[in-house]
Amino acid sequence: MLPDGTYDAIVVDAEERDGVVHLELTILAGEHKGEVVTLQARGLDDEPTLLLGIPATLTVADGQPRVRLEP
Repeated sequence: MLPDGTYDAIVVDAEERDGVVHLELTILAGEHKGEVVTLQARGLDDEPTLLLGIPATLTVADGQPRVRLEP
């Protein structure tokens, strides 16, 4: 996992399995540019394929990631 911080990212893959959306995000800038991070998300209303290419902000605090997808 990435060190604590805030990262600009983009969704490069999204797939629903058993009610959980598995997201793959690519970091867009900084020391970790190009790294792919895999996260699980719940409560997303969109069809997972509609999330592809969406910009995101990934925040890691105390080792726990949170993602905010741009509208």
